[in-house]
This record gives sequence, C-alpha cells and structure tokens, in this order.
Amino acid sequence: MVDYHAAGQPASYQYGGNGPGIGDYMAQEDDWDRDLLLDPAWEKQQRKTFTAWCNSHLRKAGTQIENIDEDFRDGLKLMLLLEVISGERLPKPERGKMRVHKINNVNKALDFIASKGVKLVSIGAEEIVDGNAKMTLGMIWTIILRFAIQDISVEETSAKEGLLLWCQRKTAPYKNVNVQNFHISWKDGLAFNALIHRHRPELIEYDKLRKDDPVTNLNNAFEVAEKYLDIPKMLDAEDIVGTLRPDEKAIMTYVSCFYHAFSGAQKAETAANRICKVLAVNQENEHLMEDYEKLASDLLEWIQRTIPWLENRVPQKTMQGMQQKLEDFRDYRRVHKPPKVQEKCQLEINFNTLQTKLRLSNRPAFMPSEGKMVSDINNGWQHLEQAEKGFEEWLLNEMRRLERLEHLGQKFRQKASIHESWTEGKEAMLKQKDYETATLSDIKALIRKHEAFESDLAAHQDRVEQIAAIAQELNELDYYDSPSVNARCQKICDQWDTLGSLTHTRREALEKTEKQLETIDQLHLEYAKRAAPFNNWMESAMEDLQDMFIVHTIEEIEGLIAAHDQFKSTLPDADKEREAILGIQSEAQKIADYNNIKLSGNNPYTSVTPQIINSKWERVQQLVPKRDHALQDEQSKQQSNEHLRRQFASQANIVGPWIQTKMEEIGRISIEMNGTLEDQLNHLKQYEQSIVDYKPNIDVLEQQHQLIQEALIFDNKHTNYTMEHIRVGWEQLLTTIARTINEVENQILTRDAKGISQEQMQEFRASFNHFDKDHGGSLGPEEFKACLISLGYDVENDRQKRTGSMDTDDYRALLISTGYSLVCSLLFPFLRFGGSGVIMNVTAICLLLWPA
Repeated sequence: MVDYHAAGQPASYQYGGNGPGIGDYMAQEDDWDRDLLLDPAWEKQQRKTFTAWCNSHLRKAGTQIENIDEDFRDGLKLMLLLEVISGERLPKPERGKMRVHKINNVNKALDFIASKGVKLVSIGAEEIVDGNAKMTLGMIWTIILRFAIQDISVEETSAKEGLLLWCQRKTAPYKNVNVQNFHISWKDGLAFNALIHRHRPELIEYDKLRKDDPVTNLNNAFEVAEKYLDIPKMLDAEDIVGTLRPDEKAIMTYVSCFYHAFSGAQKAETAANRICKVLAVNQENEHLMEDYEKLASDLLEWIQRTIPWLENRVPQKTMQGMQQKLEDFRDYRRVHKPPKVQEKCQLEINFNTLQTKLRLSNRPAFMPSEGKMVSDINNGWQHLEQAEKGFEEWLLNEMRRLERLEHLGQKFRQKASIHESWTEGKEAMLKQKDYETATLSDIKALIRKHEAFESDLAAHQDRVEQIAAIAQELNELDYYDSPSVNARCQKICDQWDTLGSLTHTRREALEKTEKQLETIDQLHLEYAKRAAPFNNWMESAMEDLQDMFIVHTIEEIEGLIAAHDQFKSTLPDADKEREAILGIQSEAQKIADYNNIKLSGNNPYTSVTPQIINSKWERVQQLVPKRDHALQDEQSKQQSNEHLRRQFASQANIVGPWIQTKMEEIGRISIEMNGTLEDQLNHLKQYEQSIVDYKPNIDVLEQQHQLIQEALIFDNKHTNYTMEHIRVGWEQLLTTIARTINEVENQILTRDAKGISQEQMQEFRASFNHFDKDHGGSLGPEEFKACLISLGYDVENDRQKRTGSMDTDDYRALLISTGYSLVCSLLFPFLRFGGSGVIMNVTAICLLLWPA
C-alpha cells in the first residue's frame, strides 16, 4: 500500500466513459448528468449503495467511509479504494491539508481511472474536493462500471447486458421471477432470493416466500447475503418498495456483488474437482510406488544382513542405504526366510503393474531408489546367508548422523541452486555499457531499473549468508561431500562480491552519464531556442535578397539601397550569432566525444542542423553581392530616367507657357482689332508665321518624349505639362489663329458686299465686345438674345414660350421676321448652334444688324 503523503499534479477531466466494454452502455447513460440526481429517492439509494460498495473494499485495507461526499474530498481514501479494487500501486499522495494538496490527490486518482480506458466527462478534481454529491456519485458509478461490471462476460455479452443475461439464466426456473431490467424486476425481492437459492439452496426457503410481501423478501435476501455470502447490505427494502422505479445503478451495483461471489465460488469448485481427480490418480500411483519401495526395502533389509559392508561396519553415504540395512537386520531376527519368497514374487508383480499404469497415464516410468531394482534384489537373494549380527548400536548412531547430513546437504543444494539460478546472467547485465548509446529518458529508465536490481540484490543477502552457514555446519559434521560443498560455497561468495562491485560501478556510470546527458540536453535546448529564430531570419533574408523590386524614381531606389546597406551592417552580428549557435552544438558534441557517449540522432528539439545553418548562411553571403549589383544597375537606370525627366521638363516648361501666352495674345488681338481690316489681316498672318516658325521646338519635345516612352517613364514631377497637353495646346493655337484670320477675311467680304465703312465696322465691333461678356470671341444664346432685345426685336416665339429654348429653325424664322431674309444665306454660315442655343461671331452680327 502506498504512503498517502506524496506529490501530484492537477488535471481536468470529463465524465463519460469510453473504455472497452462500457463505451456503449455509457453512451446510453447521458441522462445521469441531467436527471437522475434530481430525484431525492434515487440519490438516497445511490448514496447508501455506493457507500456500502466502497466499504466492502476499503475494509480490506482496515478503513471505511461514513459520508461519500466528505470522505473522498482529500483524495486519500479514493486512491486507497482504487488500489484495493485494482491490485495496483498508485503514485504517492501529497502531504498537507490545503486545497491544492487535495486537488492533486484527487487528480492522481482520476488519472488512474483514465489510464484504464475510461473517459470522464464533466468530472474535475475541484468538484470532488468541494463535496459535489452529483459529481462524486458519478465518479463512483464510473469506478463500479469499470472494475465490477465491465469484465462480466456471459455468452458473448458483456458489462450490463452480460450481467442481465446471467441473472435471467440463473432465475429462469423460479416462478414469479422475470428479470428484464435492473429496476422494476427486482422490486418484489424474489429475484434476489432466487439468485441466492440457485447457488446456496440451503440458505433460502424459496417456496415460503410471497410475492405480495416485498419488504420481507428483500430483507430476507439482504440479511442472508450479508451473513453467509459476505455481501454487505447496500439497499433498504423500504426505499426500494417505496420508490416507483428503483435506481438502476444501485441495483446493478448490488447484483454485481452476487455475480462475483457466486461465479468465483463456482470457478473454484470446478478447479477443485479437477485437481482432486488428478490427485486421486497420482495418489494411487504414489501408493503403488510406496508399496514397491516398502517391499523392496523389506526384502533388501532381510537379504543383505550378511553383506560384507555390514560386517566391516563401513558407514554409508546415504540415509536410504543405512535405513535398508537396519530393516534387514531387524527382519532377519523376526521373520523366517520362506515368506520372503512370496514377497519377492509380489514385488515383481507390483513393479510391472505400476509401470503399465504410468505408461497408460503418459507419466515417466518409475525408477526405484538406488539398490532397489529387481535385478539388485535377485543378486541380494544369492547372498542371503552372508548376513551378520551384532552392529545394531553402530548402525543406529550412523543413521542419526547421516540423517542430519542428508538434510543439510539437500538444503544446501536447494538454496545454492536457487541462488545460482537468480545470479545467472547478472554479471553480463551489469557489465554491459548500454548507457553509452542511451538517451536521457533511457538513462533515467536504466537508473530506475538499476535501483530495483539493487533492492533485489539486498534481499538476496540473507540467502547467501544461509548458504555459507550450512556449508560451515556440513564441514563440522564431516560431510562426505564437503570439498564439493566448499568449492560451490566459495564460488557463490566470490560471485556475490563481484556482483556488489559491479553494481556499485554501474550505478556510478549511470549517474555520471545522466549528468552528462542532462548537460547535453540543456545545450540542445539552448541551441534549438537560438537556431530557430536565426534560421527564420536567414530564410527571410534570402527571401528579401531574392525579392523582385519595381521602382520609378531615384528616391525609391536610393531607399532600397539604404535598406540594403543597413541589412549588410547587421551581417557581422549575425555571423557572431551563427558562430555562437554552432559553438553550442560543438560543445555538446565535445562532451559526448570526451565521455564516449554516442548521441542517437539529431537534436530532439529542432530539425535545424548546423549543416542547414551553414548552407543557408553561405546562400545569404552569395545573394548579398548579387543584390548589390542589381540595386546599382537599377540606380544607374533611374539616374538616366531622371535626366530624361529633367530634360523634357526644362523644354516643356518653356513651350507650355509660350503656347498659353500666344493663346492669350490671339484672344486679345481678336477683341481689340486696331487699324483697318487689311492691317489686322496682315498682322495676324505675320503672327501665324511666327507661330509656325516655333514648330522645331515642338519637334524637339516630341523626340524627348519618345525617349521617355522607350524608357517606360510614366510620371514627371518636374513639370505639370505632358506631351498630350503640349500637342493639344499647339493644335488649339494653330486652330485659333487660323479661325481669327478667317474671321477677319469674312469681315472684309461682308464689308465689301454691304458697303460698310470702317467706322461702322468699329461700331459693330464695339457692340459685339459689349455683349461678349466673357470675351470668348462669340456670343452665346443669352448674349445673342440680349443683343436682339437691345435692337427692339421680340425674340420669344411660341416654341420658346412652351419649351424655354429655340432651335435652328426658330432662329431662321426669327431672322426672316425681322426683315433679314435676304442675308439669311450669308448669316447662317457664321452661326454655331450648341446644345443650349445659337452662338454668333462678329461677322454674323454685322450681317444681322446691317439692313438688307
């Protein structure tokens, strides 16, 4: 039994049960956790039954429990209960009465239950320590299932079904008994009495029991079981009768006790019958052997009274020979020779009969004691007359001495044989150096094994001392085989001293190797802790060094170069860390090599070997210069691109403003129009030529833009002008100057056709500029409408009144209604119609305002 004051570790469990044989039944008992303990009657039955069941086992250890909720809270009696019912040792419980000690003890018990294949669902040590009745009863029921019901097997059924089938088989012949379950079927008590009567009919008068008196029936069965079957009373008759449906688990627990009591007795009875039968045959043969020995001894004792060794009183080495001599001597004086002839004949008959029976029984042939063969008796018969008398006293004294020597010699040989059998192979075991190739866990296991051997060795010390004492006594009594005994005894003592020395040497070697392996293990752990992040760093570094980069500016590539330079600055420290990590591994290997320890496999804590670290480090060293070249090439490329940007920007920043300035100048010229129309036209054409002469600058910009496109440059922070902007501006500039020139030419044509004077043209220009509020060079719909109103015309027709707008036909009708039908053909070419109405230039105004 263990000492219930040792350390343990807490754990968390669930109560369910999925062990072999009870998994299916436990799956059907899910309602335990929800409903069963809600019924006070069932809880009461379970408390009493489970308490009695536990005490039936705890009393074997000299203890018991009173309150199932309280007495298991510290875990001590719970561990004791598990030891008793399992026959196994549990870990030592913890000392102390604090809550943590109790929890640790209960966790050890729950660990043991789980190790037996039982899955605990929702049962934790805290609930047991807190005295949770529901969890405690659930735990005890799980123990009962595993150790009392699970192993029940009847006709290929097991656990609950096997127990139920056993009850049905045993109670089938009894009237008023129909066992179908473990609750209602037992309520009248007849089933309990039937089980007892089936196995022990002398204990129960079953015919006198009445079905309508269940309390009497139940009490009778409980009392008989407790008194004669050693089954404690686990149930109360009143509780069972007073409950509509007795608790199934309480009934199963109690019935399982009957099963174990009766099945054990039945098995023992069957085994005893078989043994008795075998013993009877052996006893008969033994009797025949004894008869032969007795007859042979009688004959030889009588025949050999005259044998020379009796005359010379030469002592025999065996007790058997001296006994035969004594019998012969005494029978010679009392019995006459003729009856011995019949005895000799009977002896031969008995010998042949015995050999025949042994051969038929497949037993070894009978070998009589030395000197008692049939041939020996025949030879002795021929020397019958040679017997001598007068040495009875010497014979008796010699027999006493030989009896003592024979006993001591047999005892010495028996003990020596047992000891030699035990020591066989022990020296080889102690000399082996299996610890040189063992791991740390293997070494710890070897040390525990060696400690067990040392305990066994100490236990055999008494036997060696007994062997030496017997050998000493045989020498003092002048035993005939003393040299052989002394030699054997000396060999045993020498071997014992050798075993002691080897044991001490092996313990020192194991302890030394354990310390060395612990040091190596710590180094391996430290190596793993530092190698893993370093390996990740190298992998990330290789990934970064091989990562493709896309940059568009010199600043971006310079940022990458700066980051790469910073990374290179960390390489010396990284190399020191690598050397330190490899140094840890090297130190562990040095310790192993120095102490002849053969390390098995790689580092158990990591798969990152020194070879992997060196390989990846070399790869990093190779990738760094490649990254340098790539960044330098990209830097040169970006510098070239930056030059192209600046070159384009410097030209674009000149051309763009120039175009914008020219556009503004053209707008101003179109508005002011100083001098005659011919002077204005000449001035505009000269201005147009100066613009055309600027075209080479546009071409240069196009060439620079082509280089930028070939270099795949998509942005330029040095200018806001793009080539598209320049092109559009250039086209607009050319279009605007051409349109302005065309307008002046049309004004000249209009003037000449209408005979308008220069002063009138200037007046029209002033009116146009007055209504051209935005100075855009044309009148919009609203501006044109205001102009007509100022001339006194009604510009709203029916369509405009309905829709609020006028289309081209509306304007044509309006011009005809104002008396300008003759100039419609001249006017409309100068009108531009947009989505919001008509737009008129100054020429159109001249045609409109000048009478037809």
